[in-house]
Amino acid sequence: MNDEKTLPVTEMRNPRSMDLDVLSSEQMLQVINAEDRTVADAVAAQIPQIAKAVEAAAGALRGGGRLIYVGAGSSGRIGLLDALECPPTFGVAPELVQAIVAGGGAAEAGSAAELEDDPALGADLIAQRSVGSRDIVVGLAASGTTPFTLGALREAHRCGAMTVAITCVPGSPLAQAAGIAITPLVGPEVLTGSTRMKAGTAQKLVCNMLTTATMVRLGKVYSNLMVEVQPRNAKLAVRAVWMIAQAVDCSPEDARAWLGRAGGDVKTAIVMARTGVSRERAQALLVQADGAVRVALQHASGGPEMRS
Repeated sequence: MNDEKTLPVTEMRNPRSMDLDVLSSEQMLQVINAEDRTVADAVAAQIPQIAKAVEAAAGALRGGGRLIYVGAGSSGRIGLLDALECPPTFGVAPELVQAIVAGGGAAEAGSAAELEDDPALGADLIAQRSVGSRDIVVGLAASGTTPFTLGALREAHRCGAMTVAITCVPGSPLAQAAGIAITPLVGPEVLTGSTRMKAGTAQKLVCNMLTTATMVRLGKVYSNLMVEVQPRNAKLAVRAVWMIAQAVDCSPEDARAWLGRAGGDVKTAIVMARTGVSRERAQALLVQADGAVRVALQHASGGPEMRS
C-alpha cells in the first residue's frame, strides 16, 4: 500500500468524495461543483506570479521571441488548446504561440503515456524548435514531476530562454526548475488522480490569463475589444463590425462602411472613424504606436485618449 505522504497532493485521495460511487447523480455533481469552486481562489493566490510571467512573455514577444507551451497528457493538450486559440483571437501568426506535446499529433487526440517518462525527448524537441534567449517556455504538469516536461524546461533554460512552470504542487521539481513558478494549490481530485479535473481547470485558467494579458500588453486589445479579429467568415465579419460600432459608438451600417474604407482592418477602421484621418494616416499612427489603438488615438489628438 502506497504511503500518501510520498505522493504529490494532486494524487492523494479527497476525503470529501470517498462515497462518490454511492451518491445519486445530483449529489455527485454537487460534490464535483463544490470542489471546482475552490479552483479560482487557488489561481487568485498566484496572481503575482502570473503577472511576472505576463511581463516576461510580453517582453519576449515584443523582442521577436515566441511563447512555447510544453507538456504531456492533459497538461500538454491544455497548452495546445491555448496556443491554437491565439491566432483567431488576437490575429497573431501561428508561430508566435506554440505548443509541444509529448507524442506529437497522435497524443493530441489519444494517449502517449509511455513518452511522458522520457526527459531526453522533451529536451530534443526544444532543441528542434531552435529555442533561444528571446523565447519563453512554459512547462505544464499537474504534479510537477513529468520527466518529459522537466527535460524540456531544463533544456530551454540551458538555451537561455525564460522558463515558467504551471503546476499544482508547490516546491515540485518543475517548480524548482523554472524561473517563474505558478503553483495553484487545488488539492486532491474528486476522482483520485484524475488531474484533468481541478488541476486541469487551474492550468486552463492560468493559460487564459497568461496569453490574454500578454496580448493586451502587446496592443492587441482596445478597451476590452478583440480588435485584431480577422473577418474571414460570416461570423467573424459580423463580430468585426460590432467591434467597430462599439469602439466608435456608431451604427452597424456606418461601422461596416468604415471597415470597407480600412481595407477590412478593424484597428485601422477605429482610428479612421475616431479621428477622421485617412487610411494611410491611420495605418502610420498604428505603426508609430506599435499597434496599440489607444496610443494611436493619443498621437492623433496630441493628448490623452479618453477611455471607452
